[in-house]
Amino acid sequence: MKGLVTKSTGSWYSVRLDDGADLECRIKGKFRIKGNTSTNPIAVGDRVLIDSDTDGTGIITELEPRRNYIIRKSVNLSRQGHIIASNIDQAVVFITLKQPDTPLGFVDRFLVTAEAYHIPCLLLFNKSDLLDADEKMIAGELMNEYEQIGYHCMLFSTQNDDIQPLRELFHNKVTLISGQSGAGKTSFINALEPGLQLRTGSISDYHGKGMHTTTFAEMFPLENGGWIIDTPGIKGFGLIDMEKGELADYFPEIRALKAQCKFSNCQHLNEPGCAVKKAVDEGSIWENRYMNYLSIRNDDEDETYRGKGY
Repeated sequence: MKGLVTKSTGSWYSVRLDDGADLECRIKGKFRIKGNTSTNPIAVGDRVLIDSDTDGTGIITELEPRRNYIIRKSVNLSRQGHIIASNIDQAVVFITLKQPDTPLGFVDRFLVTAEAYHIPCLLLFNKSDLLDADEKMIAGELMNEYEQIGYHCMLFSTQNDDIQPLRELFHNKVTLISGQSGAGKTSFINALEPGLQLRTGSISDYHGKGMHTTTFAEMFPLENGGWIIDTPGIKGFGLIDMEKGELADYFPEIRALKAQCKFSNCQHLNEPGCAVKKAVDEGSIWENRYMNYLSIRNDDEDETYRGKGY
C-alpha cells in the first residue's frame, strides 16, 4: 500500500492511503534513511509504502524520495535537524507587529530555508485589525521592502477581510503555514476551512507571546482541492545543513549582485570591491536584511530573534 503522512506524533503516524482510507501506522524496528541526520525519519507530507499489521494498523516500510522539505535545528539536539514537513508547493509565513511582535530575524531565517529548497513564500502580515494608522504605515513599509526583493506580501485580518482570494491561491496546492505562537495561524485555517474547527489559543498577558495550541504538524484536505499544513508555533528558527559560503545564494537581492563583486569568492563582509556592501551603503539593499545575513552567517540566533527589526 502507498499513502501520504498527514500527522506525526513521534511514534505513530496518520496516513491517508491512496484509496482514501486513513490508517494509523508506526515504524517497525530501526527505520533508517541513508544519510538521514534529522530527529524524525518520517515527516508530515511524506509519501510512504506500508504493510498491514495483524492488529489492523500499518507498518511504514519505505519512504519515497522527497522533492523538498522545511527543516530547522532541533531544539534539544543542536547538531540535528527536525523536518517540519515535506513535498510542499508553497509556504505562508505569518507576521504580526503586535500580540505578539514577530522578529524579522525569524522571518529571514525561514525564507533562507525556503530558498534553499525552492519553496515559494507568501508573507502574510496578519491581525491588521489591531494596528493603528502608524503601525499600518510600518507594515506597509516592511511589505514594500520584501516585495522589492521578490516576495509576495499581504496585509490581512481574519476578522475583517475576505478570505476567498486566498482560497484560490491554495487551490490544488500543498501549503505550509508557519509563524510564531499566537500569530493567528489556526484562526486563519478555521476561516479558510470552517469545517475543521481547530482549537485556537490566546496571548499570554504576562509575556505578550502566543501560547501553543498546535502540538504536532498536521495536514488537512481543503474542500476546494489541495492540502494545508498546520505547524506548531515556534519562537526561533535555527538553520542546519547550510554552509556559510552558500548562504548568500539564499538571499535573492545578494545573489543578484554577487557577479559584480571584484572577487568571485566574495563573502560580502569586508572585501574590497564588494558590490553587495556598496548596495547596502547606497540603500538599494535593505540594511536590516544584510544585518540578518551577517547574524545567520555568524550563527548568532539570539541576535536575530532579539530585536523587532522595525
